[in-house]
Amino acid sequence: MEPEEGSVADLVALGLSRYEARVYHALVRRESYTAAQVAREARVPRQRIYDVLDGLVRGGLAAAHGGRVTTFSAMAPAQALSRLLSRRREALEDLERVSAGLAAALLPLWTDGRSHTDPLDYIEVLREPGAIVDRFADIQARATGELLTFCRPPFVAPPATAVVTRAARRITRDGGTVRAVYTHDALADPEVREKVRLFGRAGQEGRVTDALPLKLVVADAAHVLCDLPDPVAGSGSTTALSIEHPALASCLRLAFQTVWDRATPIA
Repeated sequence: MEPEEGSVADLVALGLSRYEARVYHALVRRESYTAAQVAREARVPRQRIYDVLDGLVRGGLAAAHGGRVTTFSAMAPAQALSRLLSRRREALEDLERVSAGLAAALLPLWTDGRSHTDPLDYIEVLREPGAIVDRFADIQARATGELLTFCRPPFVAPPATAVVTRAARRITRDGGTVRAVYTHDALADPEVREKVRLFGRAGQEGRVTDALPLKLVVADAAHVLCDLPDPVAGSGSTTALSIEHPALASCLRLAFQTVWDRATPIA
């Protein structure tokens, strides 16, 4: 592996997307670049460069300098890497809290399951993308008072505009709550960003964060849909669990609130 690729891979391991890692690595090699210059130097598509630079600036890894033409420069590596490590530690702390709460919620299910040989009829395993999309739409349609979502790539299918919009309008019109946390990577996709704007106009409250532990929907503190990426097959293969269990849903609702409180409102 070339030294540059090794550094880029290390930056990705610290939490940057590959485009962000390439752009930061390019920025450190010169005092400043214009957006067009750094796009060429980092081999990043021109249509993506402003989103990537905006993410680096928001994350404190780069600075923008006004003038006739805006230029960008890298923050000092020690400062930038310290911020990346801090973000990773915060994400790990969130995961630890989610894990502890999930373990407490699942333990009664596991204990009770030791005395039953019949399948748990409140847990459904979904592996086909079409079945996952259908169950997502079903949960949106059935929710009445609260709908909480973690949304991160990769997507089985792009967020369904009509399904989410109808649910958001109906629930918020009746005094309920619809909230969603997205990752910066998700909002870097112009199609997803436009859909999120439509959801916001329909009543969905949206926030953004660097990373989410999993894709998740919690409806009415009773019904959960979550993904479990296959650790062997990789991100291209996903198993989803549809679980109707108030104890688990209440636990994951608390986990959602923890992440929500730390996330940033979508501009």
